[in-house]
Amino acid sequence: MLTIVPTPIGNLKDVTLRALEVLKSADAVICEDTRHTGRLLQHYEIKKPLISFHDHSGPQCAAQIAERLEHGENLALVSDAGTPLISDPGFPLVREALRRGVRVEALPGASALLCALAASGLAVNQFSFLGFLPNKGAQRRKVMAGVADREDTLVFYESPFRIPQFLSDALQVFGDREAAVAREITKKFEEIARGRLSALVKKFEKQTPRGEFVIVIAGKDQKAVLE
Repeated sequence: MLTIVPTPIGNLKDVTLRALEVLKSADAVICEDTRHTGRLLQHYEIKKPLISFHDHSGPQCAAQIAERLEHGENLALVSDAGTPLISDPGFPLVREALRRGVRVEALPGASALLCALAASGLAVNQFSFLGFLPNKGAQRRKVMAGVADREDTLVFYESPFRIPQFLSDALQVFGDREAAVAREITKKFEEIARGRLSALVKKFEKQTPRGEFVIVIAGKDQKAVLE
């Protein structure tokens, strides 16, 4: 069986008891970065073989892991942080396992996008998760324009190096909507900045962004809730 196991996005206490049980009982743990996952397992005194599976792992690597599953091994799939497959390289592996008839289970657990959405102050009854948009401004604005008419709340991931540009593009495409920028969720320097996009643009032009970011933007014609 392949078990999808969420890991903490910052605070190591946010791992579930069931996740620890699965990691302890697995024959091996599949991860993006063996060093990163190794530190988590060491913290909980879990010793397991680690299998590397990342963005540059090809179909042959997925097939080799799937063969181990077919032969009866129980493997746990983790990401560097949060729920695997969400802006994460594990999807091809899960597809290959399912194609071969391997049982796949997913555990509930930490997710940066859900934490940011819940704390944003914006509508949570309907939302669209867009992940990371293209690095280039013109392509990024094109994707934004494609979702500008959606009435549900929009959630994005973004690199700290592009936060000012992302917010400026969002203001240009969406207009001055309400938004929230969440940084370093569950970590020591967690911060959630809320307000109109115009105010957030000014804030992050003055402040050098650091950490992991989730950006939440109100959908079209959503009633203002932060004012």
